[in-house]
Amino acid sequence: MSNKKPKKPSVPAAPTTPLRLDLGCGPNKRAGFTGVDSIQFPGIDVVADLNQPWPWPDSSVEEIHCSHVIEHFDAVQRIHVYNEMFRVLKAGGKATIIAPHWASGRAYGDPTHKWPPISGFSFFYLLKSWRKQNAPHTDSEFWPNGYKCDFDATWGFSLHPQVGVRNQEYQQFALNFYIEAAQDIVATLTKRTPDPTSPARS
Repeated sequence: MSNKKPKKPSVPAAPTTPLRLDLGCGPNKRAGFTGVDSIQFPGIDVVADLNQPWPWPDSSVEEIHCSHVIEHFDAVQRIHVYNEMFRVLKAGGKATIIAPHWASGRAYGDPTHKWPPISGFSFFYLLKSWRKQNAPHTDSEFWPNGYKCDFDATWGFSLHPQVGVRNQEYQQFALNFYIEAAQDIVATLTKRTPDPTSPARS
């Protein structure tokens, strides 16, 4: 008869709660998200300056919500924010960016908003392959402050109520030619999985 004690059955680790960040949320944190702001508003979980290195490890965040925040950073600071989003998000993780559209007065009323206001064209720069072909000088390979991120981006608009009730053809015309037609721009950024065939950068 063996004197060995029977092994206890292994118990799987309890699932951890997915980390979701609500950046710059102020006192209006989204349910199920970790509230992050530079000011200790009620309900804030982490006080952090997003223009500095972020306190979360690489590939540790499932989702990011960033509403009416990115416009408070200047053009170079925004690059840092996008690079940090890319670093902390898991592959396939998503970030939602909501900001006042450049053609709306909402972009200009707040004295803490920075130049330039947000346009859809700025999201093209977040895709590495697009930068390589169209704007390589903005990539970190050639500019120390440049983009390191690689996001697929889609975006749309929240429309002025008097435009939103019109047909799609009119809405598109208004977006192209009328100020105040778009009030906010709403973008979804998805972290791309690294291409194993691409040579690694040193």
